[in-house]
Amino acid sequence: MKKTNPTTTRFKRLMLTACTVALLGGSLTACFPLALGGVAGGVMVATDRRTSGAQLEDEGIELRAMSRLRDAIGSRARVSVTSYNRQVLLTGEVLNEQDKKLVEQVVSRVENVNGVVNELAIIDSPSLVQRSSDVLITGQVKALLIDTKDLYAGAFKVVTERGTVYLMGRVTQREAERATEVARGGRGVQKVVRIFEVISDEELKRLMPQQAAKPTAATGTPSSGG
Repeated sequence: MKKTNPTTTRFKRLMLTACTVALLGGSLTACFPLALGGVAGGVMVATDRRTSGAQLEDEGIELRAMSRLRDAIGSRARVSVTSYNRQVLLTGEVLNEQDKKLVEQVVSRVENVNGVVNELAIIDSPSLVQRSSDVLITGQVKALLIDTKDLYAGAFKVVTERGTVYLMGRVTQREAERATEVARGGRGVQKVVRIFEVISDEELKRLMPQQAAKPTAATGTPSSGG
């Protein structure tokens, strides 16, 4: 079995920590209540399980949704829009049920959106402490996925709101179960919600042969299809 290089592991952790701090700083000083979920995803284009067309469409969906929501609800809500393979996750807070429905209606009408998962809470905006905690939980879960040798961390998108971790991605059933198990082990994680597009082992081998060769947790050998 391939041994982990301690230097490589430390470097990964250092880079992830730096990114987390940068994100945290941005979240504390942002002026707009609407947030894009996939802005930092460009570096993953080469290894993403989505087609290049789907990746571009997801970025376009997030940008258009943000623009239309700003026009529709202004600053009276804090909404994060995360699109993965044309499936949109809405997280954040609105003041009432009417605004919650309005946000979903606006986003569902954006071009190329195939579905909307509305996880908006009807509460006042969370405290600065809660928002900071969510950013740190997201960084921690990503670090745990990186350290899990039978998973390909780049296949997952992680979003955290009020201690609830949302996992998105095109993954096999085994990967879905394993990632859920890993995420639940994160400090401060209250609940894990899966918004996966489950694909077969054969489809994964066709899309990403090198990722299909990841060892399984139980055997330490490459996973077999079927």
